[in-house]
Amino acid sequence: MYAFFLRWSGRGLPERLAGRLRGRLRIRAGRGELPTAGCIDSQTVKAAETVGAAVCGYDGGKKTKGQKRHIAVDTLGLLLCVMVTAASVQDRDGAHPLLARLRERCSTIALVWADGGYAGRLVCWARDVLGLAVAIVKRSDDVRGFVVLPRRWVVERTFAWLSRYRRLVRVYERRPDHHEALIWWATVHQMARRLARELSGGPPHGRWSDPPPLPALSSPDRRGKVLELLAAQPWRAWRGAELAAILGIENVNSFRVQLSQWSHQGHINKIGPALYGPVPANA
Repeated sequence: MYAFFLRWSGRGLPERLAGRLRGRLRIRAGRGELPTAGCIDSQTVKAAETVGAAVCGYDGGKKTKGQKRHIAVDTLGLLLCVMVTAASVQDRDGAHPLLARLRERCSTIALVWADGGYAGRLVCWARDVLGLAVAIVKRSDDVRGFVVLPRRWVVERTFAWLSRYRRLVRVYERRPDHHEALIWWATVHQMARRLARELSGGPPHGRWSDPPPLPALSSPDRRGKVLELLAAQPWRAWRGAELAAILGIENVNSFRVQLSQWSHQGHINKIGPALYGPVPANA
């Protein structure tokens, strides 16, 4: 498995896959295939003991020893470029090679939003050398507490998406390019799942992750109601306890036995331990 990871990552396969998936997602969202604006930011992540001191640093602002991820995303939060440095590298210093890499790989980018940590000579350098307009989105001094800042929340959401993956919660790789490859593979997985959900006709996630509404059940028997629930949301893996709660069944254990029997009879599909879904059409 590690040999495949080295071989494919060395060829730039995950980055090319992410580029193709990003173009299809942008088209389905009503945008152009190639982005013209983006947002940059950085995130400091703790490093495990397997990471050498030569590629680690100490972030005095976050009081964290590890590495720093510098990323650029489009207006949908889809990853455009990533670079991993030591945590001691300042945001402005890490933005120079990041923007240069972004200009090389996304020539259509003309505007980049950033926070106040990127203000200063970086704005002039990006305008004169790269032809990029860097717009600084500053936080108002009159506002206290948490507030969602325009444009900047998109890249923060991308960091939250990446933090869902166990291998990205902490840095375990000895080489920064291997960690960059893992970020690209996580991005490919996320984009592929999102595109598959849209192509299958599944509803998009609500803004606050509201679950989709349940269908009206018209079948008189229990098995028919279960089949209606599974057919209404074919992309979802249902737990036996969830189905029992919707149908108002108190004895969950006996209901799980029924679900297991129906899966053996071919009425429903058992996806995993206590996870059920509809039978595929080509089965």
